[in-house]
Amino acid sequence: MTSQTITAAASGTWKLGDLTVNRIGFGAMRLPQHGEAFAADAMPRDRDQAISVLRRAVELGVNHIDTAAFYFSSLRCANELINQALAPYPDDLVITTKVGPGRDPSGQWLPHATPEQLRGQVEENLRQLGRDHLDVVNLRIVGTDSIAERFGALAELREAGLIRHLGLSNIRPHHLAEAQAIAPVVCVQNMYGIGASPEQKEFLRICGEQRIAFVPFYSIAGTGRTAGATTEDSSKVHAIARARGVSTAQIRLAWTLHQGPHVLAIPGTGDPDHLAQNVAAGSLRLSESEVSVLDRLHHEAA
Repeated sequence: MTSQTITAAASGTWKLGDLTVNRIGFGAMRLPQHGEAFAADAMPRDRDQAISVLRRAVELGVNHIDTAAFYFSSLRCANELINQALAPYPDDLVITTKVGPGRDPSGQWLPHATPEQLRGQVEENLRQLGRDHLDVVNLRIVGTDSIAERFGALAELREAGLIRHLGLSNIRPHHLAEAQAIAPVVCVQNMYGIGASPEQKEFLRICGEQRIAFVPFYSIAGTGRTAGATTEDSSKVHAIARARGVSTAQIRLAWTLHQGPHVLAIPGTGDPDHLAQNVAAGSLRLSESEVSVLDRLHHEAA
């Protein structure tokens, strides 16, 4: 597969509110460092390499970048790298960020933001990105408690013009219903990939019915999570990848995109070759038999 000539346009498009994006995007979590994200001893990535990867992503048609102010290593901040690499921003580039979690300057996690603290987090993202508004802001949560106060605080910032569209991350279906009663939700960002729980598959379906983008994280990494992809892929995934002449990561991405036209992908990397492979995965059209094999593997692993 000649990934160098394949752009993100091959993956098709979806709308985040009134913003059209290609279904293959880019996640910035792993950009500030080598190795595991958020690890205290992670080695910062070379600035020039990180900037070149971001610029190459845009050259390859990526127009949806996922980031957060809490994506940083000892020397690198994802938002500031994005700003340096891509400002002035292309008109069609959509930057999605997350608020809720926070880290102190040493990298230690802080308690999730209160409704009052969310404005400060939004302003931090604006400052780092050099923007006067944020395209999409996801409220990321932990647990099952009500999100009405926190989401309501973001809805007020949307009304004030600091945020264009709102989304949610790491949530349950009842959170979506609660948020929708306050303001429109354009995307849900939850963990999903081969082996994800049946509950997440059902939630993916619910989002599709409501025309809400479902944006999986860890769709390649799976159980590797913040450490990145593991080497534990099934022999069946390897067999399909070999027959196609692609990587197992590309097969995982292709299967994820096959779950519905509203499913977006935001694989992240600091490696230019992996970037090109991830983008090229958007052009893969799996056969019915391949999907059937991967679906069975998904259900067995769930």
